[in-house]
Amino acid sequence: MSTGHPFRNKAQDLKGRITERIGRAARNRRLQREGRTDRISGNLKQSGDKIKNAFHR
Repeated sequence: MSTGHPFRNKAQDLKGRITERIGRAARNRRLQREGRTDRISGNLKQSGDKIKNAFHR
């Protein structure tokens, strides 16, 4: 596994959190949805990597 994946997934999670908060502040539902989608996607990818690592060791 590449060392860039955990950082990329964490960055996607962080980007989603920021976008979601900006959407809340601006009362923009589209930004909120996009942020939530990025956040959840990043979290799922991180979880998948953790599970994969647990079984490969």
